[in-house]
Amino acid sequence: MAEIQMPEGTSIEATQAATIKVESWLRQQPEAKIVTSYIGQGAPRFFIALSPELPDPSFAKIVVLTPNQEARDRLKWRLRDQIQKGLAPEARVRVTQIVFGPPSPFPVAFRVNGPDIERVRAISEEVKRIMLASSQMRTVNTDWGERAPTVHFVLDQNRLRLLGLTSSEAAQQLQFLLTGVTLTQVREDIRTVDVVARSSGTTRLDPSEIGDFTLISRDGHPVPLTQIGHTEIRTEDPILRRRDRLPTITVRGDIDESLQPPDVSNAIRKQLQPIVSGLPPGYHIEMGGSIEEAGKANKALYLVFPIMIVLMFTVTVFQVRSLSAMTMVLLTAPLGLVGTVLTLLVFHQPFGFNAILGLIGLAGILMRNTLILIGQIRVNEHDGLSPYHAVVEATVQRSRPVILTALAAVLAFIPLTFSVFWGSMAFALIGGTAMGTVLTLLFLPALYALWFKIKPEVASEAAPAIPDIHLDLKDVVNEMS
Repeated sequence: MAEIQMPEGTSIEATQAATIKVESWLRQQPEAKIVTSYIGQGAPRFFIALSPELPDPSFAKIVVLTPNQEARDRLKWRLRDQIQKGLAPEARVRVTQIVFGPPSPFPVAFRVNGPDIERVRAISEEVKRIMLASSQMRTVNTDWGERAPTVHFVLDQNRLRLLGLTSSEAAQQLQFLLTGVTLTQVREDIRTVDVVARSSGTTRLDPSEIGDFTLISRDGHPVPLTQIGHTEIRTEDPILRRRDRLPTITVRGDIDESLQPPDVSNAIRKQLQPIVSGLPPGYHIEMGGSIEEAGKANKALYLVFPIMIVLMFTVTVFQVRSLSAMTMVLLTAPLGLVGTVLTLLVFHQPFGFNAILGLIGLAGILMRNTLILIGQIRVNEHDGLSPYHAVVEATVQRSRPVILTALAAVLAFIPLTFSVFWGSMAFALIGGTAMGTVLTLLFLPALYALWFKIKPEVASEAAPAIPDIHLDLKDVVNEMS
């Protein structure tokens, strides 16, 4: 996806001209199968995690379909290179791709809010300067944009009174000439359409022609606009955004794609601490972006955790019929973290929502193995083995089926590692299942023996004494005779 952002207040014709430049280049590329442009608004929600942009004449979005992931990456990097060379210098062009997870326009964002607009803008410039200085950031901008020149017509109240006009009457006539006045409404099927009257031609679109406008006094005489006031050029914020009724400027940007948004956000937040500590009362800097949206999703997931844990306790107690055994089963659940963390680090996978889901499923796999081992230990004890030999034999007997089952699961997850969506969950399950299974076979027997104070059996050091037998040969002969 390519986002074209012109300065706020730009006409849709200028936005269309800049969009055509990027679109024409894209259509010439072999990787682009379908190129669709949306000018003046964002694309429809064709993907659940996509948040469509509001209608804006200065904004356009181009959606490009490529044959596969490799072609997408090649086209993405080549388009960024062309933008750096000046493909559409009049616009800010941002090249992105679909990202799974909660919708967040930019991966890293910080909101600056406070009561005074000028002070908020000054603080946001300091935040922007620090983000631009970071080597982890690729692009940085604000959602307010740069100030734009505006034309103000200042009325001369003394001349208005001499001509018999009021400020309201003059404003209504100017509105009619420039933007139009709603006269009535017409119902069309189930819709109501406004009927707007305004001056014809393109004169109203040229700010330099405002001085040639003519108003009508109450007695019907024409009054040149220059006789009742003068025009001034001022710079103003084209758009004001508020959050909780406070002016809020969001400083946001893209990062190096080899990094993760939470890591970059936390690093930038540490660099912003001197600014945060020096903020006057009423002003705040809040973290937004992907880390905030991920926190919302995880918070919704955490609300279900207590119910899940209670159900796990209940099922496990009914299975083992012992609080001690239930505790041992639950203690083996975190063993998969060792393999999960190592695997995610080695393969550079994010610990996101899908990885958390995989970790929850991994806990169930490891606890199942623990239940199998505890059940075999009790069977061995029932068959007459001593507690020590029951633990040892159960571990030996169940090692092969447990390892083969884990190996089958690991091999089954390998095709999912190539999936863009399920990749992080597959890697979490592969590493956690492999390492967790091995640790369970070592950890559970030791824990079981320690918990129930089972010690190895020691053989007797001294054999029982054999009484000495003394025989008299004469007595033996006499007895035999």
